[in-house]
Amino acid sequence: MKLLFMAPYPVDQSPSQRYRFEHYLPALKEENITFHYKPFLDKKTWSIFFKPGFALRKGWGVMWGYLRRFVLLFTIPGYDFVFIHREAAPLGPPVFEWIIAKIFRKKIIYDFDDAIWIPSTSSYNKGVAWLKNFSKVSKICRWSYKVAVGNDFLGDYARRFCKQVILLPTVVNTTAVHNQTQDQDVAQPAIGWTGTFSTLKFLDIILPVLQELQQENGFIFYVIADKDPVLPLARYQFIPWSKESEIKDLLRFHIGLMPLHDDDLSKGKCGFKAIQYMSLGIPAVVSPVGVNSVIVSHGENGFVCNTPEEWKKQLLILLQDHELRKRMGQLAQQRIRDEYSVSATRPIFISLFS
Repeated sequence: MKLLFMAPYPVDQSPSQRYRFEHYLPALKEENITFHYKPFLDKKTWSIFFKPGFALRKGWGVMWGYLRRFVLLFTIPGYDFVFIHREAAPLGPPVFEWIIAKIFRKKIIYDFDDAIWIPSTSSYNKGVAWLKNFSKVSKICRWSYKVAVGNDFLGDYARRFCKQVILLPTVVNTTAVHNQTQDQDVAQPAIGWTGTFSTLKFLDIILPVLQELQQENGFIFYVIADKDPVLPLARYQFIPWSKESEIKDLLRFHIGLMPLHDDDLSKGKCGFKAIQYMSLGIPAVVSPVGVNSVIVSHGENGFVCNTPEEWKKQLLILLQDHELRKRMGQLAQQRIRDEYSVSATRPIFISLFS
């Protein structure tokens, strides 16, 4: 069997790709399955792609991406399956997907972990947002042999167009990477949040609660991200996200937060913040949106909070009770090992190519 992986970004650069399929690639080697990985962007373009400016270099890099995709088409007959994460190319109609499915008659495994059919723009992509074709997601689903999705909300959408929809959670490697346990026996626990520039807006939900709590408790609040939100808190520290120090930085948290707005874009989220926290023995406190309420069992391995009063109450309980944090953290870790780890979901991933 020979597989082709098509993804937007170079290998080991994007968290979405790393946690959706890249950490399963060693399993393919163990199964003696041959595969090739072909990103749309090269490393040079990726390094500037989400930075302000560099318009000409970005445009040149995207042009070369399209050229590489065109050349790649001539190799498609040699593959049994083509795995496409999110899209084969970022702009315009799904031409490459159509050629692969309709001209070469290849089996596409289409994978996504966000509600990518819903128009969403940011300050980084608003200049080309009009070139995005969000409606292409339904077409690619329709042309695919199987669709792999990160939660049931995404699955309900994909099933409108494809009969074979597989639930593949976004997971962590609890053996080689997320394999440490937070020490909850501390006098002053810390609260934290991790994310990207596009999800910083969710911190507005919890900020007033944190401000109020800091008047009663001297905890520090950490943010791990690619942009500093500069929060008006008495004790606050921003930590630039780094792949090399990600686990060490997450282990500064004793309580992890995942607030979300109750909308369809948020329902498409796969609870990955909670999964990361829980894998390290850190209780997660989350909004009751989408898969969050599936991953976090309220009062058992974390808390699910809807109102500011609930957020404050549950956070204060965790701040004051290290035994509860420890017990919840242990149960959280076990939940991740059993259901949201590479080892637990490896059979599901391998079954995509059958």
